[in-house]
Amino acid sequence: MNAPSYRRIAVLDIGKTNAKVVVLDAGTGAEIAVLKRPNVTIKTGPYPHYDIEALWSFALDALKRLAQAPGFDAISITTHGAAAALLDRDGALAMPVIDYEHEYPQEIRDAYTALRPSFDETFSPRLAMGLNVGAQLHYQKSAFPAEFGKVATILTYAQYWTARLTGVAANELTSLGCHTDLWNPKTGNYSSLIDRLGIRGLMAPVRSAFDALGPVLPEIAAELGLAARVPVYCGIHDSNASLLPHLVNRTAPFAVVSTGTWVINFGVGGDLDHLDAKRDALANVDAYGRAVPSSRFMGGREFEILSAEIGPVDEKAAQAAIGAVVDKGMMLLPNIAPGSGPFPGKASRRIDADEASREERHAVACLYLALMTDACLGLIGAKGPIIVEGPFALNETYLKLLAALADREVVALPGSTGTSQGAALLTGIRPVSGAETHVPPAEIAGLAAYRDRWYAAME
Repeated sequence: MNAPSYRRIAVLDIGKTNAKVVVLDAGTGAEIAVLKRPNVTIKTGPYPHYDIEALWSFALDALKRLAQAPGFDAISITTHGAAAALLDRDGALAMPVIDYEHEYPQEIRDAYTALRPSFDETFSPRLAMGLNVGAQLHYQKSAFPAEFGKVATILTYAQYWTARLTGVAANELTSLGCHTDLWNPKTGNYSSLIDRLGIRGLMAPVRSAFDALGPVLPEIAAELGLAARVPVYCGIHDSNASLLPHLVNRTAPFAVVSTGTWVINFGVGGDLDHLDAKRDALANVDAYGRAVPSSRFMGGREFEILSAEIGPVDEKAAQAAIGAVVDKGMMLLPNIAPGSGPFPGKASRRIDADEASREERHAVACLYLALMTDACLGLIGAKGPIIVEGPFALNETYLKLLAALADREVVALPGSTGTSQGAALLTGIRPVSGAETHVPPAEIAGLAAYRDRWYAAME
């Protein structure tokens, strides 16, 4: 059967920080229209939770506007992970969709730690807050039994939005396989936690990310002004959306560094045998159901914090400052954003940076991010070229430092967030290669010794 032919695809892309609707040209891969809004957490209620109805109103309004111009033939979905939607028998939310940055009482955390499967089964490390979806479900069931008793269906987050558009409930592999504790990537099935939580009967059927689950519901299509039936595809976890074009276009081994709020690192062509659960190394599951060694840290959030302190800088001047920063031993130690990453439990510390210029402080921040990325790539045994996409692909200082530290080529994709383009591929279109910036490894005097001092300073 031939793949369907679409001219333009609308992607609902809900990240932790922002939500957007993008229309992509199927022939060029270009984003030809984008509407966005902040993703806001509501602090009141039983626990901090996402403003789902505000996101839904935004999505409908954006789709309605974009249906008029430039128009679209299909819809795909991508969202951040570590979220699940709990529906009642009428298909409405039985409980709010919890913000994964909410921390639970110690007794609930301890009970969950005793309940969850081993890393050897799930390849999910025990993460802070609600970063394991299993921990969210355990908390909701334990702390709010009456409300949880009304739950009839559990959906992974991207598929919740697909269900609202189509009326078809589903779960999906990339969302189940992103450190949820709910999935066994070796068997390709649910983990033992599903039965320990007593929720097997609540889990929606598992569908492929590439499945068109149905057309937009008639009443919604009328509201959007859609003249034809528009199919909605099942959807995909955002980091795996970023990975998908490379799985199609590149030959392993290679690494992908997907940057946003999180920096997610994929070692394509690697194995699961040497992952250290205590250092935020794990297995993700790609769109084809295959386990991929992965690691992560909250680098986008950290750079946002640091940039707000530093203010605007000239990128060329910051690159010129690298030598002085290395010579003076100015450094940042992890973690700016606590609770995850390759160096858990470490408290952030600055060394000899108090009198630094703005450009030097920017160079120090980029050195920190490059060192953290390099450490994460080492944890997963990543080999081959390093593909960087998302906001960090525009940071020339970071790219130069990462190439030097890893001693191999870095390929930056500056024109793409990766997530929207990857989600569009679910519709059967082919990936289109965009502009690439190739950064070869160049020797930076003193950098190897600087890295040794950085590690020693953490001890």
